[in-house]
Amino acid sequence: MIQIIASDMDGTLLNDHMVISEKNAAAIKKAQAAGVKFVVSTGRGYTEVKPLVKDAGFNCPMITLNGAQVFDESGKLITAAPIHDQLSTKIIRFLKQQNLYFEIVASKGIFSDNKAKRIENFAELLTRVSPETPYKLAVSMAAARLELMNINYIDDYAKLVEDPHTRIFKIVAFSNEGHQVLDPIKKELEKFDALIITSSSSSNIEINHVNAQKGAALQAYADSLNVPMDNVMAIGDNNNDLSMLKLAGVSYAMGNAITEVKKVAKRLTTSNTEDGVGHAIEEVLKED
Repeated sequence: MIQIIASDMDGTLLNDHMVISEKNAAAIKKAQAAGVKFVVSTGRGYTEVKPLVKDAGFNCPMITLNGAQVFDESGKLITAAPIHDQLSTKIIRFLKQQNLYFEIVASKGIFSDNKAKRIENFAELLTRVSPETPYKLAVSMAAARLELMNINYIDDYAKLVEDPHTRIFKIVAFSNEGHQVLDPIKKELEKFDALIITSSSSSNIEINHVNAQKGAALQAYADSLNVPMDNVMAIGDNNNDLSMLKLAGVSYAMGNAITEVKKVAKRLTTSNTEDGVGHAIEEVLKED
């Protein structure tokens, strides 16, 4: 009997328009009406997730920033796993030396030090999830979308680290050249025992405190409700979903998932452009 369903967002719950489809939203509401707890489990921050969930017409707890922050239904912060300041400084210096564009997700929101790069990155993501979108159109769509996403622009990331009232939860580095550029950088960062390095697409790496993992956060949430992991279902498509897919009693890989996710997950659903999350939820509700 499934009591908790956790779903990733990008490449999973979100379609090629980067929204939650009506079919997915309807399946989630059906599960909630049946007493199942639905949880979003994402690399995105709270301010990025909340509008998408609200627009889809439901409310739920959120595992955000790969597990660095967990919120209840009312938006109250339950747990947090920040990267300490000295280590943040080392990461920032290292990524700057590598000439990589990166963004920082902190307790006060998402920060970028280059607006043009931020738009370019988002446009590249849009063309990847929706290849028929012309790049110029993707750039204008990205610029419009970013205005809604509460991005903070800062000229020097060191100011964030120095601010005693700000905690750093995630650093995301990007490269359109993908694994070729990012893999060696990932290897260097993995030398720090206090870090976990994952990715949500082939063009990024996501740097978190080692305690910030979707699997650990989902386990803690299930424990708080006295729900055994056998009664938990997880759905995902990429590297940063592996920890929760391994722990959940029922695990689904999206049709568009990377090979490693398909190997780990026990079941397969359709792609994110074909309401894969909705189909998976419908399937388990029928079984129960």
